[in-house]
Amino acid sequence: MTLVVTCFLSLVLSAAVAEETSTHWPLPQAKPEDVGLRGDVLSKIRSRMEQFVADKEIAGAVTLLARGGKIVHSEAVGWADLDAKTPMQKDSLFQIASMTKPITATGLMILVDRGKVGLDDPVAKYLPEFADVKVNGRPPEKPLLVRHLLTHTSGLTGSQRTEATLAETVAKLARDGLTFEPGERWAYSPGLTVCGRIIEVVTGQSYEEFLRREIFQPLRMKDTTFVPTAEQRSRLARAYQRTPEGNLVPGGGAIWLIEDAGVRAPNPSGGLYSTAADLARFYQMVLNGGELEGTRILSSEAVAVMTRVHTGDLVTGFTPGNGWGLGWCVVREPQGVTRMLSPGTFGHGGAFGTQGWIDPQRKMIFILLVQRTNFPNSDASPVREAFQELAVAALTD
Repeated sequence: MTLVVTCFLSLVLSAAVAEETSTHWPLPQAKPEDVGLRGDVLSKIRSRMEQFVADKEIAGAVTLLARGGKIVHSEAVGWADLDAKTPMQKDSLFQIASMTKPITATGLMILVDRGKVGLDDPVAKYLPEFADVKVNGRPPEKPLLVRHLLTHTSGLTGSQRTEATLAETVAKLARDGLTFEPGERWAYSPGLTVCGRIIEVVTGQSYEEFLRREIFQPLRMKDTTFVPTAEQRSRLARAYQRTPEGNLVPGGGAIWLIEDAGVRAPNPSGGLYSTAADLARFYQMVLNGGELEGTRILSSEAVAVMTRVHTGDLVTGFTPGNGWGLGWCVVREPQGVTRMLSPGTFGHGGAFGTQGWIDPQRKMIFILLVQRTNFPNSDASPVREAFQELAVAALTD
């Protein structure tokens, strides 16, 4: 009898675990009209994305909009794999590339919240290899601070790919030195990779395990990972590049992980895979001031610090009018591709044309997931501009 009961309980627990594993955890949904948006305008996003697919600008796309904590638009168009004729799905998995950076920054800010890391601490306090770092061959006039890593004002240079371990990667970055005095100017850099190593040193955990325990599991981001499972790989959107003749051919796909699994460390500057639903949960947590559905990831003070401009009047980013927060691009003066966004909107893009924006004034989240490797400027792509334009045009308040 005991054996029967034990087996039954085991089956029940297994079923519960299976249900938990397979459950999709999006945000609640709402009709656009219930949150101040016109559904007829939002419906044009799909047809516009389909036109980009027909014009061979992209193979496919997943778009998602949320307002007031509720999803009002979620669409998948085109193909995840052109050759196999695999349709894009809402839960298709994407390489989000540099959209990883704000997530790494969030991990570090968790430690700032706990008093284990200080933004104005010298990096060498945690990573002794930076004690003798040089600026173009000479000692720096002022120390390299943790803050500089998060704002791309460190002067670090070098590849954003990782070596076999983060420790080896960061040691090499320290040896390569700085190209300018910390804080002197802005230059996109692997500073967030160094942040990943600081997380390891301070916590004694691997960087990826810390993110899993502190962010992905609490937020139920079940499809956000550095190492996709076989099932997740079956949903992977393939990356394409556009030829001069106007055709899409495979190119640049899985550049950080799938062929490197077990060879290279997870990349804190750009190695994550994720889905629109998972990213929506992460962004909503940030928009809520660090909390989602009763689970607090960051203090509201930490979120406020992260999402304000820390770079003063320095020229930053890849489109005009932006400043830089701690891991986030912040729109200072909307113009060009950001002209329809509110001042103070913050977000990040990725090398394959992906983009996420959080507009606190309008309480809106914009997520665009595509996999095109050779936009002339992925931060100012026509796909991104059209998506944002239609989303904002739908506002009624």
